[in-house]
Amino acid sequence: MLRALCHGLLLSSLLFCASALQIGFPRCNCDGDSLWSTESILQCQKVSDFLIAAAYFSIPLELIYFATCSNLFPFKWIVFLFGAFIVLCGLTHLLNVFTYEPHSFLLMLSLTISKFFTALVSFATAITLLTLIPQLLRVKVRENFLRIKARELDREVGEMKRQEEASWHVRMLTQEIRRSLDRHTILYTTLVELSKTLGLQNCAVWMPNESTGEMNLTHELRQRSSSDLSSHSIAIDDPDVMEITETKGVKMLRPESMLASASSGGMHEPGAVAAIRMPMLKVSNFKGGTPQIVEASYAILVLVLPRDDSRVWSYQELEIIEVVADQVAVALSHAAVLEESQLMREKLVEQNRALLNAKQNAMMASEARNSFQRAMSQGMRRPIHSILGLLSIMQQEKLSQEQRLVVNTIAKTSSVVSTLISDVMDTSTINSEHLSLVMRPFHLHSMIKEAANVVRCLCDCRGFGFGFRVDNAVPDRVVGDERRIFHVILHIIATLFNGHNEGFVTFGVLNYDEVKDGQDQGWVPWKSSFSERYTCVKFEIGIKRSQNDEPGSSTVQLAPKSYSKGFEMGLNFSMCKKLVQMMQGNIWAVPNSQGIAQSITLVIQFQPQPLTPVSDVGESSGLYHTSSVPNFKGLRVLLVDNDDDNRAVTRKLLEKLGCSVSSVTSGIQCLSSFATASMPFQLVMVDLHMPKMDGFEVAMRIRKFRSRCWPAVVALTASAEDDVWDRCLQCGMNGLIRKPVTLHTMAEELHRVLQNT
Repeated sequence: MLRALCHGLLLSSLLFCASALQIGFPRCNCDGDSLWSTESILQCQKVSDFLIAAAYFSIPLELIYFATCSNLFPFKWIVFLFGAFIVLCGLTHLLNVFTYEPHSFLLMLSLTISKFFTALVSFATAITLLTLIPQLLRVKVRENFLRIKARELDREVGEMKRQEEASWHVRMLTQEIRRSLDRHTILYTTLVELSKTLGLQNCAVWMPNESTGEMNLTHELRQRSSSDLSSHSIAIDDPDVMEITETKGVKMLRPESMLASASSGGMHEPGAVAAIRMPMLKVSNFKGGTPQIVEASYAILVLVLPRDDSRVWSYQELEIIEVVADQVAVALSHAAVLEESQLMREKLVEQNRALLNAKQNAMMASEARNSFQRAMSQGMRRPIHSILGLLSIMQQEKLSQEQRLVVNTIAKTSSVVSTLISDVMDTSTINSEHLSLVMRPFHLHSMIKEAANVVRCLCDCRGFGFGFRVDNAVPDRVVGDERRIFHVILHIIATLFNGHNEGFVTFGVLNYDEVKDGQDQGWVPWKSSFSERYTCVKFEIGIKRSQNDEPGSSTVQLAPKSYSKGFEMGLNFSMCKKLVQMMQGNIWAVPNSQGIAQSITLVIQFQPQPLTPVSDVGESSGLYHTSSVPNFKGLRVLLVDNDDDNRAVTRKLLEKLGCSVSSVTSGIQCLSSFATASMPFQLVMVDLHMPKMDGFEVAMRIRKFRSRCWPAVVALTASAEDDVWDRCLQCGMNGLIRKPVTLHTMAEELHRVLQNT
């Protein structure tokens, strides 16, 4: 607009000059006696020209001073050009002062020359301004550009200051959040610090509940009762919730949003509402050893501005929210890991406590088992072994027929009791139902008569009658486990006695009739294993009311009684049935009308034994013998056993065989006896299980003696383990006798050892 005004004034002055030249003013009449006379006008012009000249001469001095003092002005030459123009203009006005008086030609020539140079300089200045104005405009544009850049720089500096302030707030929030590893403390600290930093009306946290498919309001800045918090829930498939969980940044919520209204803290008109997701820790299942990644879940942080505040969410505040949300997610992940590790630690402590209790219980059970074994060994097995040893000596004496029958019966029952005790102790040791069979030849008829004698004695004691018959077709010489069969027969009698108070006991032994007994249902499971090389014997034992009554004919399987597990395992009916099945047989019962076993049938397969001398069969059985035994007269024996009763019985057996016996109670005394003995010992009989120094160590030390003739070493043991003989051979022993020790078993082993050495 200023440029247009200048152009208008210039055009008006040109038109005015042109009109003045065309019209022409008449020569004024300056003569008169008024104030503005010619003389007065000339004086005024003279003074004006002088002042103009003075002003013109002072302006160049100021321009020169500005040009010399300023280093920023890029056009110093134009200053000098303007100075020359102004000086010449002042010089023209100064010369014009002297033209109002009479003047010379030289003054007019000087004035003319001055005006000519003034005209030239004025024209040059005008031409120069035409080229200088664009450059001056460019300087103005550059100034504006620099001014804009300065404003942008100020804005960037302000942004940096705001970012620094925001980072300071974030650091402060992070420090406050990380001061605790408790999830609730972290969330409440976040709400409080965000409210202080951003000036919020309310701030709320929504947690997912996968089981119900809802988002629950768990933490809020404006405290409400727990019932109010629990009543606020939003479905996970809500559009706003789904959009927030799928968006990484901050999401602005509409005022009518359910999530915004529920997070307003009870205010009806909340301000601007922003929400952001917070990823929760991915839960891992460490039970199987390999982590199992489950689907990610997100919590939602909702922030509400005050209604009366006209401000909206700024970019800086949104950045603070995003950074704080990430920090809270990390802190919550750490808290979740800590909670998981604490839970795992508590579980490990509980498991360790349970393991310690189990270990203590196992140690107590082991101690109880050891105590039981010691009690069984000292209270039952050792006395039975001593009885069997003494009975074997009595069998070699001259006895009447009745006395021999009693001694043989006692020896048979004692052998069965010894076997049962060994079964109980082996079962308690290995904690399993371990049973074994010893198959060897024996006289079946003799075993049946001995069993019948025992049953007769029991019937007499209880007031029962007794009947006994044996079929002539039953074989006599067979191969089987005589002790186990005797045990099963005694158990059948005990089972029948438990269900009756009186009656008549029948004991019959028959040969198996395939035509007659093939239809028996109790025989069906076993019949498929029958072989023509074996013979089958059936034992029928029952109780009748009187001698003339007949037992029932219906046959059903007898259900085993409910016995407790452990030490009674070898005495119950199920174990007897297992023994019978191991011998390729079966056992079943016939009940009466009250469901009580009235008769029990036992069927067993036997392998017939070829005809051999009676002495051979008797020696193979090993239970009792009446034949003569070899004599080891003069054999010097050192007996080592810490048990007084067993040592006395074993000494008696050795002396019965004709040996010269010296006995000691420990391994240390045994080794000392070699140094003090007047005559060297030919045989050492040592018990393997002794305190301080057992039989294995005694044998190894004897073999280390520097002697050309070592004594033979025979071990005594009540253990039924299979690797005992291998350990004996490794220690340099020559023989092994398993308890109970009888006269014939000792004689046979000594005979074998002495022949081999």
